[in-house]
Amino acid sequence: MSYIANTLTNLLHQTAFANLTFGNVIMIAVACVFLYLAIVHDFEPLLLVPIAFGMLLVNIYPDIIAAPTATSNGGLLWYFYELDQWSILPSLIFMGVGAMTDFGPLIANPASFLLGAAAQFGIFAAYFGAIAMGFNGKAAAAISIIGGADGPTSIFLCSKLGQTDLMGPIAVAAYSYMSLVPIIQPPIMKLFTTKKDRQIKMEQLRPVSKLERILFPIVVTIVVCMILPTTAPLVGLLMLGNLFRECGVVRQLQETASNAMMYIVVILLGTSVGATTSAEAFLNVTTLKIVALGLIAFMFGTAAGVWFGQLMKLATHGKVNPLIGSAGVSAVPMAARVSQKVGAADDPTNFLLMHAMGPNVAGVIGTAVAAGVFMAVFGI
Repeated sequence: MSYIANTLTNLLHQTAFANLTFGNVIMIAVACVFLYLAIVHDFEPLLLVPIAFGMLLVNIYPDIIAAPTATSNGGLLWYFYELDQWSILPSLIFMGVGAMTDFGPLIANPASFLLGAAAQFGIFAAYFGAIAMGFNGKAAAAISIIGGADGPTSIFLCSKLGQTDLMGPIAVAAYSYMSLVPIIQPPIMKLFTTKKDRQIKMEQLRPVSKLERILFPIVVTIVVCMILPTTAPLVGLLMLGNLFRECGVVRQLQETASNAMMYIVVILLGTSVGATTSAEAFLNVTTLKIVALGLIAFMFGTAAGVWFGQLMKLATHGKVNPLIGSAGVSAVPMAARVSQKVGAADDPTNFLLMHAMGPNVAGVIGTAVAAGVFMAVFGI
């Protein structure tokens, strides 16, 4: 009988139930909520499903992200996470985004760069807010990039500034807000626009030539990377992916970058980011501050884009719909779709999607530039 009792006792101690804390239970519940939002409400499922599942795994089996020791090879997701810290996965994500994205609307309407730049206001507002909350300069910079609603850039800057202890909360906050764009943005957009504003129909964009499409990624790479060389891993690979798309002679590379490679990288990055959210690392005051600052930054960025859209409306005598300014937060292409959806709610015949894609793409570049500015400020 004692043998049976000892065997059952050993088995019990080997189960997750024996080591489960109240914090683990909370994080498992949060993971289930994220899975619900992704699967039932279709909130960026490609991002939220792997992140939520990584969160689920680490709170059941913490050793899945344990670092190697003299007696252990380390957990599976630790090796995925190292690719985040080395900035490999964020850079490859940018290549995939470039290969999938049509930069034509931005080329056809260069003024969209201004809307993308305006939406970066949330980043710098969050930076000073983080300083006021007691974070040091580098930590504040890493947190503030959440305002760009750009998960890969958040991870990239966090790694470059040596703030890897904050990477989990920052990455989860960034990706969560990217997923929740359809919930967070519309009330802000409606608050700062009238129904008449939202019904403004914009003129059709001019056709963009093949030569323009090919030259654009080359010129942007030269200009941006000459000014801020540290942005090369992000801006350079974003533009390389787009050159694959537009040059027409490397179709296989474009298809690989935008499909197979992109999805593999999303799986690795999403699960490893989710696995950084153990209860011990995530349930603390610092994390709550980061989540709050990220939300404030995202809201300020959305509002700033709409405000600048209002200025452009006045400057063009009513030819610009201010709703497209909210797309400058760079969550491609979700933010542009939200601009379209909010505009169509007041006028179903109003098609803003292509106009909103200009600021949306500009926002991706703008967030990478903002990261480069922070790295230059801190001498990275």
